[in-house]
Amino acid sequence: MQALIVIDAQNEFSEVGKRPVPNHTAALKAIGKRVDQARREGRPIAWVRHFNKPGESSAFMPNTWGGEFTPGFGAHPGIDTEKEFQKNVYGAFTGTGIRDWLKKVGADEVLLVGFYTHGCVSTTAREAIMSDLIVFIDADATGACDMAHEILGKQAADEVRRSALLQLASMGVNIIEWEKMK
Repeated sequence: MQALIVIDAQNEFSEVGKRPVPNHTAALKAIGKRVDQARREGRPIAWVRHFNKPGESSAFMPNTWGGEFTPGFGAHPGIDTEKEFQKNVYGAFTGTGIRDWLKKVGADEVLLVGFYTHGCVSTTAREAIMSDLIVFIDADATGACDMAHEILGKQAADEVRRSALLQLASMGVNIIEWEKMK
């Protein structure tokens, strides 16, 4: 069975957040389609939310607007196939109990969506591979930010996203798109 893992669908990534993602609106639309599909099919959904550790950046702090799920996102109360997991590192499998929950719900595959493609999505995909799960990522339902380094140069957000997905594909992650699933 395939479980959907929604990674960090939080306000902080919106255009007015502290970590804006250029394709945020389009990615949220694609994430919403995946959530609707999983709910229709009765598949489990893990909602992962990131909170920074005390002393880190002021982004993603508990009890702040930026740390909240984007309106309309998050586990539905009373639906036992949906659960929230909180993390303070890049990977959703580290210290959250998600691995045990996936076993409990009988998942042998995961479909990952969310933010940042090059950070939390990528790390979670690698952790899922190491947990012997078959991993899928909806390319349309992820987003990244522009990056720059004094030696390595600059990459626009879409190129950062594509590069991360390309690296994951070379490791065996199945990259899919909603339009190709019809």
